[in-house]
Amino acid sequence: MKTTTFTKSRVATAVSVVLSAGMMLPLQAQETATPEAEPKVEIIEVRGIRGSLARSMDVKRESSGVVDAISSEEMGKFPDTNLAESLQRITGVSVSRVNGEGSQITVRGFGPEFNLITLNGRQMPGTGYTRSFNLENLSSEGVSALELYKTARAENPSGGLGATVNIVTSKPLSSPGQKFALMGKGVHDSSNEKGKDVTPELAALYSNTFADDRFGVALSFSQARRDFQIQNANIQGWQANVPLPSNPTHVIDRRPVGADGLPTGNYFFPKDMNYGITDFQRERTTGQLTLQYAATDDITFTLDYTGSRALVGSQGIGWGIWNNFGDNINAYELDERGTALFADISGDDGSFSASKGTTEVKAASIGFNMAWQLTDNWQVSFDAHDSNNKADNGADKGSGNSGQIILGSDQLITKFYDYRTGEIPQAYILWRNGTNELRPSEIDSNFSQFFHSPGESEVQQFKLDSTWHNSVFNIPLVSIKGGVARTEQTMSGTNAWSGLRGGPGFNPSFTFIFPDSMFTRRDTGNFLDQFAGGGNGLVSNYYYTYSYDEAVARQTAYLTETLMGPNAYLPDPYNVYGTVGQSSVQEVTNSLYLQSAWEFDVANFPVQLNVGARYEKTDVTSSVRQDVEKQVNWVSPSEWIMKYESGDINFLTLTGSHNVLLPMMDLRVDLTDDLVSRFSVGKSITRAPLGALGGGRSLSGSPKPGARSGGQGNTNLQPYESTNLDLSLEYYYAPGSYAAIGYYRKSVKNFIGNSITDITIEGLHDIQNGPRYQQAVADIVARGEQPTDTAIYNQMLANGHGDANGEIAPSSADPLILWSISQPQNSPDTKTVDGIEAAWQHMLGETGFGFGINGTIVSGDVKFDVESLTQQTPLVGLSNSANLQLFYEDYGWSIKLTYAWRDSYLIGVGQGQGSSDAPPQFAKAYAQWDLSVNYDVTPNFTVFFEGINLTNETEQGYGRYEEQFLFARQYGPRYILGARYRF
Repeated sequence: MKTTTFTKSRVATAVSVVLSAGMMLPLQAQETATPEAEPKVEIIEVRGIRGSLARSMDVKRESSGVVDAISSEEMGKFPDTNLAESLQRITGVSVSRVNGEGSQITVRGFGPEFNLITLNGRQMPGTGYTRSFNLENLSSEGVSALELYKTARAENPSGGLGATVNIVTSKPLSSPGQKFALMGKGVHDSSNEKGKDVTPELAALYSNTFADDRFGVALSFSQARRDFQIQNANIQGWQANVPLPSNPTHVIDRRPVGADGLPTGNYFFPKDMNYGITDFQRERTTGQLTLQYAATDDITFTLDYTGSRALVGSQGIGWGIWNNFGDNINAYELDERGTALFADISGDDGSFSASKGTTEVKAASIGFNMAWQLTDNWQVSFDAHDSNNKADNGADKGSGNSGQIILGSDQLITKFYDYRTGEIPQAYILWRNGTNELRPSEIDSNFSQFFHSPGESEVQQFKLDSTWHNSVFNIPLVSIKGGVARTEQTMSGTNAWSGLRGGPGFNPSFTFIFPDSMFTRRDTGNFLDQFAGGGNGLVSNYYYTYSYDEAVARQTAYLTETLMGPNAYLPDPYNVYGTVGQSSVQEVTNSLYLQSAWEFDVANFPVQLNVGARYEKTDVTSSVRQDVEKQVNWVSPSEWIMKYESGDINFLTLTGSHNVLLPMMDLRVDLTDDLVSRFSVGKSITRAPLGALGGGRSLSGSPKPGARSGGQGNTNLQPYESTNLDLSLEYYYAPGSYAAIGYYRKSVKNFIGNSITDITIEGLHDIQNGPRYQQAVADIVARGEQPTDTAIYNQMLANGHGDANGEIAPSSADPLILWSISQPQNSPDTKTVDGIEAAWQHMLGETGFGFGINGTIVSGDVKFDVESLTQQTPLVGLSNSANLQLFYEDYGWSIKLTYAWRDSYLIGVGQGQGSSDAPPQFAKAYAQWDLSVNYDVTPNFTVFFEGINLTNETEQGYGRYEEQFLFARQYGPRYILGARYRF
């Protein structure tokens, strides 16, 4: 036997139409042989872009229902460096990026929590305490194909209302013989400042079969590191209809005027304005092992393991302002829709923050499968797996937590917010030192906080499937497939918070703790320089950096419990003055399904029919640790802290259940040999978010005015349930070339929204507007001064209402705090999403050139009404999208230029410091160009270059209107140079 490997596009075109879907199976062609000689077989293994696209097209063409796929270009080479970024090449798929990399997917307008990820058909746990699987944590080298099921299929586990993505790994018995591939890369991220300019990425894959191809082993390993920096500006939240000043010095209000001559409509102010620079070091290790044994011609056993570890360390510096309203506001300018474009606000503080943390995500999946061909017509399969995904943001070996340090000063005259020009809002301060720059000697301790919030998701699943092929009855029935399954999914998490340590606030002052030499002044020349108004365009064009570890050590040494009492500087989330929350949700689902395939002709048109149903019953158990709230203290002008009762830990356990019947039907009609039409209907579900299922009630641990909020879970939430309709027409007019257009409609009920109820809780009194507070206001006004929150706080201390630590505790004479409690509920409304998908893939004859282009237009009655302040249940992630691939492949060259565009979309509902009406977060439209160039030096040795985000695109987000700035992020392009060897 001789083996020849071809990379020419002409060979790929000739054989692509006979390749098996999603696998690198060899095509055998028998050579001419003499009667005495053994037959010689030439194996042609098709590689490259054209082979990958042809295999993906064949999956789409031959599948029942609407299925798309991405196939590897060769062993160990997936089309993109990241699985999520590969999936975005599929029509209707767009990605959400984390740290400049594709992480999670949105399909047909339905975000990550609506899409199910499976590995070789097995349901995968979400990342940490979530249902969403982060695809960037799994290497692409050991993956042979990605299958995306857009229509319901009874045999698939439920949960993919948007789509189900199946990750297919290599199986040695599917590709007999010895194969080996080795790959090395050098990665340069142009944003990097503190890490290594070039970081390594290595991967190795081995596959072989033994004992006459009855035993097989496949092993893959990869390790990657990336050092990079992210620059950002952000506002945590916008607050609606805040108290306005009684006597402002200057006002411009462009809102419409009512009959009484006064402006009408809502108005909005930013709670803060922050800038930041964070340096990251990311390491990812992935390993896969598959063992297969064909005990007989009829029984095959498969044992496989997939493990991954992603470690992300970060150190950041930030600076910004914090705002309170009412008589703190001196002047403002509102646009026609009530958004503050400019504000002059006194009181509170300006800060320089430092953050540090390391997050580790470890995932492991071990599975066993037995496939048994009982008879010629009857197959049985048993499959079991145990998979888990753990996320821990306390992976820093020195601290065991992630932390944030806030240093700064309240010695200011006023602060300014200005978003009248440029893409980045300006924030600057007039300090009491007579300048707009704080001196190092004036930097004081405000507070620090430390967090530890590990989470784990685990899935144990057992499935028994059986397929019977009809050769007995003379009817159009081809096969019947059925099965039963039990899935136990457990998700748990802990949330420990240190409280605000080291004061908080600037009274008394501790400036002497920090020497001037600890701070380094920097200018903003290279900061956010891709944005108009960034870089040297920032009015406040300086910031200070300092050592996180030194700041912690100095405060720990001085701000001891002896000096500070309960405000002692304790850099531990589990300190005696902190809070710890724990919750877990367990879902046990028993399911069964039946699915049948039929083939017949109607008016000489070949018809394929797949019809079936899946029934599932799920029992939910929620356990939540309950903290008992005692009182809310005012501890500094801008900080309010919840105090808790000491005593035994209380857990609240609640249960719930639901059951669903999910019918489906796929109908395919071959109108000609090349023209395929499809019609599909069915139901699919996505279960409620984990945080919504957790029972119990929690109140904000830092309940500042305007942010007195809380949440309460609902274990009996019903899953989102969608009735789906799909129509498509596909024209396969040449090898590797096709055009397709489709229409889909999803009618979704049980949308989950939050009902907000304003309540008071006995014993929790509000210092604000109590008699002592009102007396302090009167004292300040009597002196002819401005009653800012800083002035009121200091006056209350002067009036003798503070304790030895400078904290003001509530009294029984104060009114009760009004809390806005949010609880998830299923909406009675049914909402509809409509979309049109179109795709065109074309090979330009024998030239080696080709292209693929696709786009999705989606709409529905699930949008967020930005004019309403009522609670809403919109669909997160809904957006139009488009993708383009241009490629050339011939004479050893393989060149691909890709473009991905996503229109603006709703990221989520609720802002970190937004008002209780749960304002939205929108992302602006984003587009990115990537380039891949490969050259085969020999048939087995390839060198390559990749460029990611070539044009240095940036990300931006906003609130109700684009004038309500939320974030701007700058990443920079990255470049990869590498080589691959295979035999």
